[in-house]
Amino acid sequence: MKTREKKPPLTKEPSFSYGGKYSYADYLNWEMDEMVEIIRGKVFKWTASPSRIHQKVARDLTTTINTFLKDKSCVMYPAPFDVRLPAKSKKNEDIFTVVQPDLCVICDKSKLDDAGCIGAPDLIVEILSPSNNRKELYHKYEAYRESGVKEYWLVHPFEQTLLIYTLKNGAYVPSRLYGKGDIVESSVLKDFQLDLEEFFRDLD
Repeated sequence: MKTREKKPPLTKEPSFSYGGKYSYADYLNWEMDEMVEIIRGKVFKWTASPSRIHQKVARDLTTTINTFLKDKSCVMYPAPFDVRLPAKSKKNEDIFTVVQPDLCVICDKSKLDDAGCIGAPDLIVEILSPSNNRKELYHKYEAYRESGVKEYWLVHPFEQTLLIYTLKNGAYVPSRLYGKGDIVESSVLKDFQLDLEEFFRDLD
């Protein structure tokens, strides 16, 4: 009589040497203390807790944008908040990019569900740190461009600068590098202004 092969047990955390592609369905089965993201099926682990400066920038920007969005149709969510970026199908097993941006603004509320956001937010803000610059500058840049994120902000709290990528004809067009003394506007958030002199004033 032929014996039935035993299936391997489900893994509770990803293998970083795995050569295949992890999906959102896999992500839902992991039991991990650390926060992870999947970009094009590859797992990226957060290497350390965000710094105090990172958290202050995130808090202050959350307050500023939330105040602006009061009584408007768009909504903002800070991390931890799952953003799923499907390429074709919205089935869990077919989604290979799941990220947790520091901040994201969604104007199409049909993209929101109990699990987070499925589809590209209109605006994403990432606050850089020495440990995650490469991920934000390359892997996420490509994922956000391909999925159609209209505006992508990179805030560098230690250099006190801001760079904005605006999506035009499927490509990101970078702004000049903004710093103290600049007042920044957004193509997504009409009439929004961020005074970087004031914003970075008490950062040290």
